Amino acid sequence: MSTQEQAVAVARRLLIDGQLVETGRTLASLDPATGEIYGYAPEAGVAEVDAAVAAARRAFDGTDWATNPEFRARCLDQLYTALRENVEELRALTIAEVGATKALTHANQLETPIEIVRYYADLLKTYDFTEDLGNVEIRGQQHHRWVEKEAAGVVAAIAAYNYPHQLAFAKLAPALAAGCTVVLKGAPDTPLATLAIGEIIANHTDIPAGVVNVLASSDVEVGKRMTTHPDVDVVTFTGSTPVGRQIMAAASGTLKKVFLELGGKSAAIVLDDADYTKAAVFAAFSIVTHAGQGCALTTRLLVPRKDHDQVAQLVAANFAHVKHGDPNDPATYMGPLISEQQREKVDGLVRRAVEAGATLVTGGKKLDPGFFYAPTLLANVDPDSEIAQEEVFGPVLALIPYDDDDDAVRIANNSIYGLSGGVFSADSERAKAIARRVRTGTFSINGGNYFSPDAPFGGYKQSGIGREMGRVGLEEFLQLKTLAEVLP
Repeated sequence: MSTQEQAVAVARRLLIDGQLVETGRTLASLDPATGEIYGYAPEAGVAEVDAAVAAARRAFDGTDWATNPEFRARCLDQLYTALRENVEELRALTIAEVGATKALTHANQLETPIEIVRYYADLLKTYDFTEDLGNVEIRGQQHHRWVEKEAAGVVAAIAAYNYPHQLAFAKLAPALAAGCTVVLKGAPDTPLATLAIGEIIANHTDIPAGVVNVLASSDVEVGKRMTTHPDVDVVTFTGSTPVGRQIMAAASGTLKKVFLELGGKSAAIVLDDADYTKAAVFAAFSIVTHAGQGCALTTRLLVPRKDHDQVAQLVAANFAHVKHGDPNDPATYMGPLISEQQREKVDGLVRRAVEAGATLVTGGKKLDPGFFYAPTLLANVDPDSEIAQEEVFGPVLALIPYDDDDDAVRIANNSIYGLSGGVFSADSERAKAIARRVRTGTFSINGGNYFSPDAPFGGYKQSGIGREMGRVGLEEFLQLKTLAEVLP
């Protein structure tokens, strides 16, 4: 490794037991807009996992972190302040490593996630960890009963690459607020974004050693160890459904609490009374947000059969106005995919869709340099086909015709996933009736935005188990202890 590479690696270190450390092994991070190496991170192995879990266990069992909510709130306030003070450095890092556009860092890629920390700091100041159940008479005696909500223990948190700050803080902030200790591992494609959080915690907060440990690794054994370690009490994972299944199976050996935020193949239903122009704008610009690398994006667009071609033309016209390129340019709307491997996957799905009978209206090609892919519209898509069933994670929209409202709901629910969805209609009550029939954890009506720190996020079916954010996001990290005493 060159001197320059060593300097970059030192700039981002693992956080284990309160110390910023290196490992002697490095993990390269690419700039997806250029395809060139952006930096290096120390790569953790199983030994670092064991050290991090041991530190988290000591901090949970041997300090008052779990029982001192006032201190936890102060530490979260410190973390929020430090994140705001370092936001420009984090912005530059997020643009370069994640491929996020500058505009998106002012929203869900960075600044909205930072607000998650403030939300849980504030919630912690008012949340009641005790619930009184009152008295009950049993055999002539009064028994007082109550419930105490206790921290669940040591948390193994594993995040995906697409929104690394959002995923990290949606796990880290409520876990810390609950009184848990955490071992957090970022994705191997975006290690520096996650390690930067560890450095801020180490340098700018009073969070005790071992309470937060932050790792980076591409070694599958690291993830396996985190999910099977006997001293880990809770596993939280965001990523693909196939990996989520593996994690759930791995954690079953010790009956860990597991909650998962997994894939999606969400449908937006355009009813026959909708404003097609507005629906087309929403569909087109949603699917190219972060180059389609979002699990909750509506990747299927369901339209009345008689108006299928009209809507296809409207969406294609909007795609023509999507500016891609340098994510640092404020005018850029769509950045790159995360890697060449992901771009090949997306291209393969598009090619097979056309071979299976879908109509390629626009796009379907790689854009160089970097890992860009053209906004792509596939029309006349069979709702049972691969492109309508598999998560693409790219800027690809499948246009599917339907016959009536019942047919639209049937197609929308024809998926192993149930993460999100949407409906467009001039009739609010009709739209709400459709929304209630679609089995998903989140839903947008006429473009309504549900995403914020106080709103629970998660899915039905194979889109996951549990919810992140909101009060319920805190409660995912709590255990309930019911107590009773005989009154004199």
